[in-house]
Amino acid sequence: MRIAFWGTPQFARTVLGALFDAGRDVVCVITQPDRPKGRGRKLQPPPVKLLAEEHGVPVLQPEKPRGDEFVDALTVLAPDITVVAAYGHILKTEVLELPRLGSINVHASLLPELRGAAPINWAIIRGYEETGVTIMRMVEAMDAGPMLLKAAIKIAPDASAGTLTERLAELGGTTLLEALSFIESGRVQEQLQDDTKATFAPKLGPDEARIDWTLPAVEIERWIRGCDPAPAAWSQLGDLRVRLFRPQIADGDRVGEPGSVVRADAKSGLHVATGSGLLHIGEGQPSRKRRMDSSDWIRGRGIAEGQRFS
Repeated sequence: MRIAFWGTPQFARTVLGALFDAGRDVVCVITQPDRPKGRGRKLQPPPVKLLAEEHGVPVLQPEKPRGDEFVDALTVLAPDITVVAAYGHILKTEVLELPRLGSINVHASLLPELRGAAPINWAIIRGYEETGVTIMRMVEAMDAGPMLLKAAIKIAPDASAGTLTERLAELGGTTLLEALSFIESGRVQEQLQDDTKATFAPKLGPDEARIDWTLPAVEIERWIRGCDPAPAAWSQLGDLRVRLFRPQIADGDRVGEPGSVVRADAKSGLHVATGSGLLHIGEGQPSRKRRMDSSDWIRGRGIAEGQRFS
C-alpha cells in the first residue's frame, strides 16, 4: 500500500513515525511551507518535513494544495491512499479521490464530538473526562466523514494540551496502523456520523486565549491547562502581557476582586482571586521573558500582592 501522508505539527510527526516504524511504504509527505519563527524570524521547517527528510521521502509544500501543477505532481507518485493528520487545510474532492483507496484522517477526538481545529484544547477546557482518536474517511466538509475506527483514553486531572497531545499522537499512530490493516484485508466497516450529536472545537489563537477572571476557579484552571503550551492563556498585569501556566485550585475563599493577587510569597507561591474561589498559578511568563516558576517570579519582584490581572 503506497501512502501519501499529509501533516504539519508534532502530532503529525508522531503519527508519521508510527508508519515508518511499522515499515509502511510512505511515497511522499505533504506539509505546510516553512514559516518564520522566533525573535530572529528565521524560516523553520515543520516537524513532519524533518522526519520525512531523515527517511529520504519526497516532500511537497504547496501554499495551497490545489491546482493542476500540484495534482499532477501527486498523481505521478501514484499513492494508493492518503493519510491526513493535522495538516491544516480542508482538501478538495479532486485531491481526496485521487488515490484508489481514497483518503482517511487521524482526528484527535471521539467523533462526532469536537469537530474542528482544536479538539485537544477544547476537550480539556470543557472538562471532558475522556477523549480519543477517530480514523475517518475524508469528505469535503470539516471532520464529517464516515468513521472507520475509534480508540479512547482517560484525560488526567492535571493534563495540559501539550501532554494530552503526546498521548493522543501515540494512540493515533497505533490506531491508524490497525485501520490500514483492516482496509487491506477488506474487513473495515464504516459508520456514518450522527450530525445531530456533533460539537465543535474552533481554532484557538492568542486573541481568544485571554483569561476571564470573573469565571469560577475551576473553569479558569481548565482554560489555562487547555491553552498550554499554545496558544497560552494570558492576562494583562499593568502594561505587561503575562502568560500563565500550571494552575491548581487553592483552598480558601476569594478575597478581593477577580484577578486580584491575594498572596505572593516565594514559599506559598502566587494566588489569584477568581469569580468563585482562589487559583494557584505555578508558572508565569512575562512578555519577552522565559517561562518561570511563580516563586522565582515573586523573588525577582515581578509580581506582588495587591496587583491585579485584567
